[in-house]
Amino acid sequence: MNLFEYVADRWSRLGLQAWLHVSAVVQCTIIAALIGVLIGVAVYRSPIGSALATALASTVLTIPSFALIGLLIPIVGLGVAPSVIPLVLYALLPIVRNTIVGLSGVDPAVTDAAKGIGMSRFGVLTRVELRLAWPAILAGMRVATQMLMGIAVIAAYAKGPGLGSEVFAGLTNAGSTNSMNQALTGTIGVVVLALILDGIYVLIARFTVPRGVRV
Repeated sequence: MNLFEYVADRWSRLGLQAWLHVSAVVQCTIIAALIGVLIGVAVYRSPIGSALATALASTVLTIPSFALIGLLIPIVGLGVAPSVIPLVLYALLPIVRNTIVGLSGVDPAVTDAAKGIGMSRFGVLTRVELRLAWPAILAGMRVATQMLMGIAVIAAYAKGPGLGSEVFAGLTNAGSTNSMNQALTGTIGVVVLALILDGIYVLIARFTVPRGVRV
């Protein structure tokens, strides 16, 4: 059986796995964005705080994803939890860093003008600074999403959702019938989904970021 026949015969199951893979990555990216932006807002005015937040987020990336998931299994069990936690943690660095860079790059003259017309500190942050920092934040989310697409494959080790189960099954049963088809289907599927999501980010940027401030 060739690859195309394998995919055609299992299209329904593969489609569900692809949907679960994308869903897990997108949801974890959104969670990481909420956390990362809050962290960035809290520390961007402090050089020490910014450096510390970036360093801590960077430290997470030094832990191999396979090892981190394995360490979480005895604590939270198998399934969604040991998959979601690492994905959120790994997504934090580009989002935190870009939030800090974006907010720090806002022209003080713009914020002073906003304050001069009576805006509160919260109003300046939400209506001026975060809007101007949005291109950088979106770029951080885009990088995080692409990174998580690959890391989510490892989540299959903890019985997590997605195409990783195809890859793991193919590698585990190497040499058996359809083992190569399984590994290739999972791998190519992840690449295709990553390209689709990247295209969606391009569209989001096109409709939400003014042409003159795109990054």
